[in-house]
Amino acid sequence: MFRVIASKMIVPNMHLLTLAAPAVAREAKPGQFVILRAEEEGERVPLSLSDWDAQSGTITVVFMSIGSTTGRLALLAPGASIPTVVGPLGNATEIENYGTVVCVCGCYGIGSIFPIALALKRKGNRIITIMEARSSYLFYWEERLEAISDKIIHITRDGTKGHRGHVGRLPEILRGLEEPVDRIIANGCTFLMKRTSDETRPLGIKTMVSLNPIMIDGTGMCGVCRVTVGSVTRFACVHGPDFDAHQVDWEELLQRRKTYMPEEVVPLRTSRCEERHFRSQEGKS
Repeated sequence: MFRVIASKMIVPNMHLLTLAAPAVAREAKPGQFVILRAEEEGERVPLSLSDWDAQSGTITVVFMSIGSTTGRLALLAPGASIPTVVGPLGNATEIENYGTVVCVCGCYGIGSIFPIALALKRKGNRIITIMEARSSYLFYWEERLEAISDKIIHITRDGTKGHRGHVGRLPEILRGLEEPVDRIIANGCTFLMKRTSDETRPLGIKTMVSLNPIMIDGTGMCGVCRVTVGSVTRFACVHGPDFDAHQVDWEELLQRRKTYMPEEVVPLRTSRCEERHFRSQEGKS
């Protein structure tokens, strides 16, 4: 069993979970992920590593509560335990001295981009971080990213901080930097990564993304996480999760991610309906 060290909602519907997992913490590298189960016989969910401490033997993940399993993980309290933490899985992000690297992040990708940006900074790169959210209150870990970034830029859908809009404004923002960009790394939801890819392809800037397809075993055995990259079938868990964004078949990935949407959403709706019914009946007694 793996003990919960910290558990909290850091912004609405975004949760941080720190677990005691010494074996994982000793081997973890930027860009890798773990697979968790909230309970015995429960669903296996892949989550990117956002931080770890080899000395204390802890790992940290940041995730959005969108289905029944992530909902259960979000409800865990410090001192509780979960049965499964498998990892570190996947290939680490390639960390070299590229020059100027733009890190584009949003949602749970703000957490997962942090160890990558930190490693790139330590390698001597100039780091420009672009954070995207629907509104300014959804940003988190800003101080952490500011500490390792040479420049930080915000984009909000409602215009409450930085540029108004979404990553579609990326070409305009990159032109405003008035310096060459050697590499772009994008972490976050599929829409953010696809749109980043669409905007950077005409610019000819090497762009890497961390793909998040449906996954089960995380070791290449089941084939569920298959993606098409450069017209070749790859398994995100063992060949990735990082891939060249301009080679990814984004339409296929978007369709495959919708496969189990009813199974994700229905349990939440059902449980909430049952809870409301229970409370209404309790009020009548």
